[in-house]
Amino acid sequence: MTRPALLPVETALDRLHAALDGFGPVGTEDISLLDAAGRVLAAPIIARYTQPPQAVSAMDGWAVRSQDFGATPLSLRIVAEIAAGHPWDGTLKAGEAARIFTGAPLPTGADTVVIQENADRDGLTVRLLSLPPPGKNVRAAGLDFRAGDTVAQADARLTGRRIGVIAAAGHPWVTVRRRPRVAILATGDEVRRPGDPLAPGQIVSSNSYALAALIRSFGGDPIVLPIAPDTLAGIADAAEKARGCDLLLTTGGASVGDHDLVREGLGAAGLEVDFWKIAMRPGKPLIFGRFRDAPFLGLPGNPVSSVVGALLFVKPVIERLLGLPRQDLVPVLMPLAVDLKENDDRQDYVRARRVEGGVAPLPVQDSAMMSALADADGLLVRPPFDPARRVGDKMPVILFPQGSLPA
Repeated sequence: MTRPALLPVETALDRLHAALDGFGPVGTEDISLLDAAGRVLAAPIIARYTQPPQAVSAMDGWAVRSQDFGATPLSLRIVAEIAAGHPWDGTLKAGEAARIFTGAPLPTGADTVVIQENADRDGLTVRLLSLPPPGKNVRAAGLDFRAGDTVAQADARLTGRRIGVIAAAGHPWVTVRRRPRVAILATGDEVRRPGDPLAPGQIVSSNSYALAALIRSFGGDPIVLPIAPDTLAGIADAAEKARGCDLLLTTGGASVGDHDLVREGLGAAGLEVDFWKIAMRPGKPLIFGRFRDAPFLGLPGNPVSSVVGALLFVKPVIERLLGLPRQDLVPVLMPLAVDLKENDDRQDYVRARRVEGGVAPLPVQDSAMMSALADADGLLVRPPFDPARRVGDKMPVILFPQGSLPA
C-alpha cells in the first residue's frame, strides 16, 4: 500500500491560517499602561496633546532672534532666564537674548538657540562667538505629534518604545486584547509532574512546563490540565476541563501506535481534524483541527518535537487570536562551520550552536533531549531533499534571542 504523502510545512501553515479566519480575535480589557508591555492594542491611540506643545529649546544656551545676526562677535542684552516648566511671558526684542535651558519654551520673538559653548557671558551681556543657522537647536511645536494624531494603531504589540509615545500622548489606560486562554493537556500513563514520585517505567513530563512558558511569551495565558491516562475515556474526560478556553493543546498520543489515542479519544467529544502528519523533523505527527468552538493542536510527546511544533504552529495561532497579522518566523542566513550530508524528504529543524566560523549542528539530535535544545542557539532549517552542504555555505537559521526561545 502506498504511504500517504506528508504535508509540507508551508502548506500546513497556509491551511492553519486559512482555518483561523473562522475564529475571531479574543475579547478586550482595559489595563494600566504600566502593565501593557507585550500586550496587543485593540483600539487605536489618539494623541490628547501636541508634543511638544510649543517650540522649545533642544540645548542649554541662549534664545535669540536670527534677524539680529551680523558679524561676530555679537553682544546682546540679557533680559530673562527660562527653565523647563517655567515659561517667560515677555517678548524678546531687538538686541536682546534670554538664557534658556533644554526643554524650556522658546520666548515670543526668539527663533534660534545659540549653545552655551559658543557664547561668553559678562554680567547682563552675552557675547555670541559664532552664529548658527536660523532655527537651529529649536524643537518646533508638534515636532513629535499633534493632538488628534494616531500614535499607535490597533492590532499592534506594545513595546517599551510604543508605550512611551502612548504615555506622552496622555493615555494612562489602554484597551488591549485579553490573553487567549490555552489549555495544555499532557497524555500518557508513563508521565508524571515534576516532584511527583516515579514508579518503575515512569518519567517526568517537561512538556507542559515548556509549553506554558512559551505560551506566556507568545501572549497567551496557559492553563495546565491534569495528565490524561492512555484510555479513550480518560482523554475525553480530561478534555472537558478545557471548556471555555480559546485553544486546546495536547502533547503525546498523536502518532499511530496502539497507545496514541488523542484523535480517537477526542473525536467522539467533537474533534474535527484538518490535517495530520507533516513533512518535518522533529514533529511529524502534529495534528491541527477544531475542538468544539476552539482551534486544536495535537503536539507530539517527544519534548523537543513538542517545543518545535509550538514555535511553528502554536505561536501563529495565539497571534491570530490576538488579532495580529500573519508573521511567520524569519530565519537569518549563517555560514556553516561543518559539512552536512544531504537531507531526506522532511524539512529538518536542526538544533545548532554558533561557533567560530558560523553555525554547527549539535552532535546528537534526538527529539527526546531537552538538554540539547536548551543548549542550542537556534534551529538550522534544512528543506526537504536539501543537497549536501560544505563549510561556508549559508543556511537559514531561526535564532533564539539571547539563548532563550523566541517570543
